[in-house]
Amino acid sequence: MMGQAAMTTTGETAVVEPLRPCEITDAAMAMIDNQGLVVGWTPAAQRLVGYCAKEVLGRSAARVLPSVEEALGVSAFGEQCRARGGWSGTAAVPHRDGRSLNLSVRLSLLRGPGATLRWLVFLTDMDAVSSGMANGPMRQSLLIRAPIGIIVHDPQLRCTWVNDVMERHDGIPRDRRLGHRLTGSMPGFETQALDAVMRQVLETGTTVIHEYRTWPAENPRREHAYSVSLFCLQNADGQAAEVCSVIVDVTDTQNVCERRAVLNEAGTRIGNTLDLMQTGQELADVAVPLLADHAVVDLADSVPFGEESARRSDSTSGRPSILRRVGLASVHPGIPKSPWMRGEPVLVSPTSPLATVLGTGRSHLEPVLDTSPGTWIDHDASRAEIRENGVHSLMVVPIRARRSVLGVAVFARTKNLVPFQEGDLLLAEELVSRAALSLDNARQYARERTAALTLQRNLLPHRLRGGVAVEAASRYLPADMDAGVGGDWFDVIPLSGARVALVVGDVVGHGINAAATMGRLRTAVHTLADLELPPDELLAHLDDTVRRLTEEDADATQETPAVVGATCLYAVYDPVTRKCTMARAGHLPPAIIDPKGRISFPDLPTGAPLGLGLGLVPFGAVEVELLEGSLLALYTDGLVESRDDDIDVGIHRLGSALTRAGRPLEDLCSAVIEALPTQTPSDDVTLLLVRTRTLNATQIASWDLPTEPTAVRTARHIAARKLSEWGLDHLVPNTELIVSELVTNAIRHGAGPIRLRLIQHQVLTCEVFDSGGCHPRLRHARTVDENGRGLFMVARLSRRWGFRSAPGGKLVWVDQDLPCKPPTDM
Repeated sequence: MMGQAAMTTTGETAVVEPLRPCEITDAAMAMIDNQGLVVGWTPAAQRLVGYCAKEVLGRSAARVLPSVEEALGVSAFGEQCRARGGWSGTAAVPHRDGRSLNLSVRLSLLRGPGATLRWLVFLTDMDAVSSGMANGPMRQSLLIRAPIGIIVHDPQLRCTWVNDVMERHDGIPRDRRLGHRLTGSMPGFETQALDAVMRQVLETGTTVIHEYRTWPAENPRREHAYSVSLFCLQNADGQAAEVCSVIVDVTDTQNVCERRAVLNEAGTRIGNTLDLMQTGQELADVAVPLLADHAVVDLADSVPFGEESARRSDSTSGRPSILRRVGLASVHPGIPKSPWMRGEPVLVSPTSPLATVLGTGRSHLEPVLDTSPGTWIDHDASRAEIRENGVHSLMVVPIRARRSVLGVAVFARTKNLVPFQEGDLLLAEELVSRAALSLDNARQYARERTAALTLQRNLLPHRLRGGVAVEAASRYLPADMDAGVGGDWFDVIPLSGARVALVVGDVVGHGINAAATMGRLRTAVHTLADLELPPDELLAHLDDTVRRLTEEDADATQETPAVVGATCLYAVYDPVTRKCTMARAGHLPPAIIDPKGRISFPDLPTGAPLGLGLGLVPFGAVEVELLEGSLLALYTDGLVESRDDDIDVGIHRLGSALTRAGRPLEDLCSAVIEALPTQTPSDDVTLLLVRTRTLNATQIASWDLPTEPTAVRTARHIAARKLSEWGLDHLVPNTELIVSELVTNAIRHGAGPIRLRLIQHQVLTCEVFDSGGCHPRLRHARTVDENGRGLFMVARLSRRWGFRSAPGGKLVWVDQDLPCKPPTDM
């Protein structure tokens, strides 16, 4: 038989993964005395080899375990097993029915009174394992190499046999254990519970598993977990003769399981959002109570705002470091007293372990925290919190990401009297490192979002200047945290002749790129608006601009041009005529509410979105006449579109909120936003409300002039007379010069008819219309030139000047400041 056994020299002191409790119950066991006789047998052994206890007890082990008996009988090998306390390997063992079993065998040496010896044999069927018939615990029992403690008790529960490993487990010498009950050898340590369990095993014959924790004498600060499997050794009658306890140190296994449970919990609870404050709180919540009784998470003050933190904080400068508390959790009812709550800045003393961790980037462990006077606690602002709550063990772990220390996580124990150990620190570091990834992602997102919001808000108008044409109010609601910032923009642009341009646009996409594109388009719209282009022409030029910007960006990155889409609505309102001309490029039409609350949506040609290369289809403009006090609502699709409702539902909701048109614009804006189905929409929400005004007829004067040189003098006289009526005599000299120059140019370079108009609003506007197609151009005449100084003189005398196309010709205008301008509408 010896030739058939794959013997090894692995002894009882070799170390691999520990035995799990259920693995003991899977193994068949037998006890052999020093003469090779079987003196103990289990039902599991009977099921494995086919022999009952009556057939094997008191007989030579060679009958059922020939390879084991022969191995122990070989002098050299037997001495080696005795010296090492055991042996493990494989052997061929015959079944009662004659077939051969391929078994995994483990021998453990037991010592009794005096120099008596016995062997406990563990048997497992290797064929069942290889064929997949055995479960996981069975397979693990075959691979066991970890030290196991073994104690055998008689029916009176006195210790009769024990192996050498038990002394290493609990520090109790063999002589002190043999012949004594547990109450004598282990006073005060779960003796009553273990006594009851052993008596239950003797009475019922069933195998019972019991677990307990203790602190070995050689290492009282490190808690150990043990699993005890108790089973009966039968006599020849099949009755329980002795109870055998197999003790396995499962500390590492328990720690691994506990760490895995904590980390699994962290994986499901940390990092579900991109909010730094919430992620920091999730880290604290996971740590308590699974790891600590009290946990705080503090980040460098710049991190919650998305800014970069220094890789190392200067802990030698003597100045306190500034952190910001983002997480706080405790097992105590309510949060313990703390000088800082979530969101508040935290001052870190230079002598604190927190400052050391921030400076070195290495964790700090104090298993037993010294809170006596004279320690760093005296200089820490949280000293009252530490002492009042009985903090006795402390860990400080740096939160590191991208070679930067983002902050620290502090773990403390108060209620749990077990001090932190190295294993706890490893778990805390793993937990924090996982959370650091989420915190860094949240920081990167916060930085991009903050930059995009800052860029967008700086690019959006800080105030709306409606002048005398309109009263304006707006709302801008950024998209929720998941979608980020978008490219919405709105504007009210003052134009010549008291007119205003109303603009709402939406760049496709989110984030800082969309915000940057929005800024470029808004600038382009301002530039084109200064050219006094009609709405349809302006959109055509804006479409060319978007396509050109797309091509330039593609050239810079040497990539295929990406399709950059944008929609826009552009309208021009004239308070003199009460007419509003509007055009759109793929944008939703405005809502118009008359003074009686009736709502309508003008039938505007849709127009293609900007930048799609569909400029062959011209944009169409529509002119509508508005009653004084009419309300216009310009908006982006985020206001009326949602994932759950059709756009018609959003349009109806908008109309319902605007029907009470007589309310203040700010109240109407708030009502529209409050009516949204959610305050965290997936797309940006932009709303621009304007209420139209009309200039009084007394503020406008208009004359038709002949195309004759005498018209210049006539124009000066009638203009001077009107200014006197308005009480603007001090503007007469300059106005006469301006009118003379404009009318003269109309006669010389234009064609009839000629019309002069004065408008008194925030400024004095002088307009001259003619039917000619020649546009004026400012020249810088040389000293010897006789002509070319007229428009230069006009520019010097005025606030600004320009020209625009008008039905049937062109119109040149000049603005002059009034002495006391009326207050402007914000």
